[in-house]
Amino acid sequence: MRMTLTMRWFGPADPVPLRDIRQAGATEVVTALHELPNGAVWPADALAARRAQVEAAGLGWTVVESLPVHEEIKRRGPGWDQLINAFCRSLVNLAGAGIGTVTYNFMPLLDWTRTDLAWPMPDGALALRYDPVAVAAFDLHILRRPDAAADYPAAIVEAAARRHAVMDEAARHRLTRTIIAGLPGSEESFTADQFRAAIAGYDGLDAERLRANHVAFLQAVCPVADELGLRLVVHPDDPPFPLFGLSRVVSTEADLVRLFELVPNPSNGLCLCTGSLGVRADNDLPGMVERLGERIGFLHLRSVQREPDGAFHEAAHLEGDADLPAVVAAVHRLQRREGRAIPMRPDHGHQMLDDLGKQTNPGYSLLGRMRGLAELRGLERGIAQVTGVME
Repeated sequence: MRMTLTMRWFGPADPVPLRDIRQAGATEVVTALHELPNGAVWPADALAARRAQVEAAGLGWTVVESLPVHEEIKRRGPGWDQLINAFCRSLVNLAGAGIGTVTYNFMPLLDWTRTDLAWPMPDGALALRYDPVAVAAFDLHILRRPDAAADYPAAIVEAAARRHAVMDEAARHRLTRTIIAGLPGSEESFTADQFRAAIAGYDGLDAERLRANHVAFLQAVCPVADELGLRLVVHPDDPPFPLFGLSRVVSTEADLVRLFELVPNPSNGLCLCTGSLGVRADNDLPGMVERLGERIGFLHLRSVQREPDGAFHEAAHLEGDADLPAVVAAVHRLQRREGRAIPMRPDHGHQMLDDLGKQTNPGYSLLGRMRGLAELRGLERGIAQVTGVME
């Protein structure tokens, strides 16, 4: 029993065609109807058309990433009942289209966040990077969020002031766009004024209230998913700590254990992202596979290199701090124990080789992900051979 090898595909506008994904070694794609606004019902005919397109390229589609959770659901705001109903109708249509796993996240406003989309690596490849000083420079001096300085250590506040002082207008614009204009797969994008107003909409919503809203959402939609035989898998916070005064509640193993205890439905599951969770040194990734394995329905395998000042960058898949050999060994044991293949995709990847001269989606160029897929595929096969279990 081996992992199902997938790659993310953003639909017909993706610069990486389905043909290339198949040639890279994937047997399935992970995709979504990104063209639809948050809160819309995903129509059965649109799902059928997308499936036909994927299958015509010789690939399968069993995992959606992601079905957006509207901000009013996260805030428990006006229209909550109607938005829950729309989400459940989409689940019905997804199950009818042959989808078995639905990924979602519960991060307020922002999805995954980085400050540099082209960080030079020693070998000349380009990586994604998160720099807390750059975040503070944006928050304090560009966004000018009220009382933001209270959220940062004094050393970061001072460093952010120095950083902002030497940035020209182009650099400030680039940082703003990188943080809030929407990265691939993000559910929303904002201008600085829109983002400031959207943050204000979360005033008073602390971690406990956000967690309670997450639980209420799952209690409403999991019975439907249970009946349909779907797995709803939550993607962890990326990065796994509060940003811009916004709480995050899917950042640690303790967060996940509490979520599964409060909503024990079989459909309540986890997308284990080793890159997101691996930013925190206190997250034991192989141990999480062992302890939370029955809840894991999807794997994002990537690694990050933590830097001494709290920054991190995307490492090559078998390097950095995530210890993917130990994670894949734990996944191999889990699959043998439960008798199921878990879908995996090599998350992100360096921009490298011929892709350096191409327009690509940050983190989703072909060749860096193909390298990761090949390394992870070989790693799993080697583990299987050493343990004497090839299938």
